[in-house]
Amino acid sequence: MTATETDDTVAEFADGIRGAVLQAGDDGYDEARTVWNGMIDEYPALIVRCAGTADVMSAVAFAKEQDYLISVKGGGHNIAGRAVEDDALMIDLSPMKSVRVDPSAKTARVEPGVVLNELDHETQAFGLATPVGYNSTTGIAGLTLGGGWGWLSRKHGLTVDNLISADVVTADAELVHASEDENEDLFWGLRGGSGNFGIVTSFEFQLHEVGPTVLSGPIVHPFDDAKTVLEGYRKFAADAPNDATVWCVIRHAPPLPFIPEEWHGRKVVILATFYAGDMEEGEEALQPIRDVGDPIADAVGPHPYTGWQQAFDGLAPAGNRHYWKSHNFDEMTDGMIETFIEYGKTIPTPETEIAIPHLGGAMNEKPVDATAYPHRNFEFTMVLHTQWENPKQDEECIAWTREIHEAMAPYATGGVYANFVPEEDGDEQAAYGENYERLVEVKNEWDQENLFQLNHNVEPSK
Repeated sequence: MTATETDDTVAEFADGIRGAVLQAGDDGYDEARTVWNGMIDEYPALIVRCAGTADVMSAVAFAKEQDYLISVKGGGHNIAGRAVEDDALMIDLSPMKSVRVDPSAKTARVEPGVVLNELDHETQAFGLATPVGYNSTTGIAGLTLGGGWGWLSRKHGLTVDNLISADVVTADAELVHASEDENEDLFWGLRGGSGNFGIVTSFEFQLHEVGPTVLSGPIVHPFDDAKTVLEGYRKFAADAPNDATVWCVIRHAPPLPFIPEEWHGRKVVILATFYAGDMEEGEEALQPIRDVGDPIADAVGPHPYTGWQQAFDGLAPAGNRHYWKSHNFDEMTDGMIETFIEYGKTIPTPETEIAIPHLGGAMNEKPVDATAYPHRNFEFTMVLHTQWENPKQDEECIAWTREIHEAMAPYATGGVYANFVPEEDGDEQAAYGENYERLVEVKNEWDQENLFQLNHNVEPSK
């Protein structure tokens, strides 16, 4: 096909799209191809900015006809940057922003371009929420398809545990509905199997009564007291009710107003606390963790749920260079504490943090095979949020992250959250665990040609 014929083909396709079709040089192209991780710099052949499900169906059909590789962008927050690929056709779902809440049924219908603060804004108008992630600029689509967990997960489970149904554009460019009662195998695979089986154009979530005010806040300790704080954190977590969630973070103190100015930029240990239930009960439940050590600052108190969900967004801004590694652990040992402290001393940049969330609770109450997400056997996770601005630091920062990741491996379960895998390829077995073979069967049924492969890919066997 000549260049003129190609242009004509694209133009004809674009005429049938309600959204927009962009190529290099068009207004909006560079903005659309840019994702959260500043290390990703890819140039798609075409970007289809979808206005609705019909556009998604047309884009899938066109990509197949013209033999384009397909990438899919929701919020563009994926650490590996799989939303964008050189010479591919990007199906950009970010214009699809509808959230429809049914307060009586306590459900929400959510389109795939929605980010978490937009979902929270709509559900909190009714004092409702569903478990989502801890950075509110994350897209709901990628978060959900990888599993999804955050501050509400110890009480209400994973995001996928609260998924009621989904509308999905398949590899045949057809729209199907998936739920416990319809296309059950597809529904199972969507709940943790990443974007392997189709493009979700609508998610239906169960909502729960939350807020609008919750007890939450950070407690900041000197890094020199890290051993005392980590041991106190371990003791608190052992008896914590499912309403209580505390995450421990080792990092340089950011310039936040509640932290004394003389501590800004110095290494600290932060205990981020959250209570999902009654405020008075929360005061009693969180008091033991507030009694640990001699904190620099304690900002625990009533806060808007939406505010708490957004509290840490500024610590991981779009455009920074990001490289993450993660492990799951069923307990926190003395050896782990020693290793956290050892590597806390060598954190490579002021923006980098070693995050150690306490999870478990309702997340672990379902069987491993209840959903494609398999990690129902751990209490703590480690997320190495390594970030920096200067490309000259790439080698140093990635090397530090891989070194601590390797040092923590002897203590880990061997599983890893798919949404935290930074490389384009690898770790699929760790991400999907013992559910991998069943995921292959679902892939064989719904995408045997592996049209949807720019994800943590499950390869079909036929």
